[in-house]
Amino acid sequence: MSKEFKFFVYLMEYYAEYKNATPGEILRILVEKDLVNLVIDSYEIYHIERLENAFMDLDSLIETGKVAY
Repeated sequence: MSKEFKFFVYLMEYYAEYKNATPGEILRILVEKDLVNLVIDSYEIYHIERLENAFMDLDSLIETGKVAY
């Protein structure tokens, strides 16, 4: 399992907790919006920042399809 995928799983678990949802629910939304690969490919950015920054990006991606910045 790649470090990127391991971090994706970690991010899904904590983002789901932040959103009071299950990781499966979050994954379903990302799959429906075709965002899974974008999030996995953002590993280099997300793993060095505060987790809350990734949460803000995920909120924006889910709502608008674009990152917050």
